[in-house]
Amino acid sequence: MPASATDHSDLGAAAPKNDGHMSDSAARFGGMSAPGSAPAIEAIDLVKKFDDNTAVDGVSFTVPQGSVLGLLGPNGAGKTTTVRMMTTLTPPTSGTARVAGYDVRENPDMVRRSMGLTGQAATVDELLTGRENIAMIGGLYGISRKQLKKISGELLEQFSLSDAADRTVKSYSGGMRRRIDLAVSLLAAPPVLFLDEPTTGLDPRSRSELWDVLRGLVKQGTTLLLTTQYLEEADQLADNIVVIDKGTIIAEGSPLQLKEQAGKASLVLTVSHADDIAPAEALLRKTGGEVFVDLGARRLTAPADGLADMNRIIGWFTESGIEVDDIGLSRPSLDDVFLSLTGHRTEDDSPTDTLETSA
Repeated sequence: MPASATDHSDLGAAAPKNDGHMSDSAARFGGMSAPGSAPAIEAIDLVKKFDDNTAVDGVSFTVPQGSVLGLLGPNGAGKTTTVRMMTTLTPPTSGTARVAGYDVRENPDMVRRSMGLTGQAATVDELLTGRENIAMIGGLYGISRKQLKKISGELLEQFSLSDAADRTVKSYSGGMRRRIDLAVSLLAAPPVLFLDEPTTGLDPRSRSELWDVLRGLVKQGTTLLLTTQYLEEADQLADNIVVIDKGTIIAEGSPLQLKEQAGKASLVLTVSHADDIAPAEALLRKTGGEVFVDLGARRLTAPADGLADMNRIIGWFTESGIEVDDIGLSRPSLDDVFLSLTGHRTEDDSPTDTLETSA
């Protein structure tokens, strides 16, 4: 199966049949919950080699229950290969992983029962309606017809697809296809959900709508691991970020922690008149830091520790009489972090990932 496909294989074998005696929630969780209070996801020295190529080299991290980990990196970094190992789609060369407390090597069936996976492209049947797709996968899970009807309605409403439920998926927009794909992955209410670049190809509005859905899942207790090249996406959703490049982890921390590694905040000021650039530069040099000047934009940038520095500098300019169009504090972005760690920005990467999709 290609790495870009949503994995609905082995559902019939892995998912327990609902004999009508389980509660609704227990049946949808496969009649189980994650054991103890262990991390929801653990990667333990994961290594994956393809002949002489090492796609993943000693990756380790943990994801607490009910949190979101962003696995960030360029194409070919090893993100998808890592997810494939953690979801039992490909065996590790060495090392292991645990999902909901279950080892991917020792108990792959229990791992599959405890997780959902949505790949890089929606893979629902385009000739079926949204409702029929849910019914088909629900049948593979062994969910009873009565319960499936209730769950189907809930998922279609949750993902804002009720009005399109009886239309064929081929008539759906890209955003709608991603939402129905995600809805199918949640049929058994897995405590852990893996999302491999979930918003690739979506327009900004569809991406924002999907983010809202994912935030709602986390509020309900779902643990998410998402791979992404969209720095804004990681910043919006992730509690913790692991940056991976060339198969190894090169940084880890919260979005704020990573931004702080990229440097201090900067004060960005635009003067109203070009003649005031020189005196404005002289004022900013009082901060003791280097001042960068963009003559064409009449913009000056200087280091600042925070709002206190900005207020002090605003006072200088108010007293000087220099007219200012705009002044603000700019903190390092995740793009700055990525640039400082890898030497290039994400948009510099090639659009394909032949190593990862070959697994």
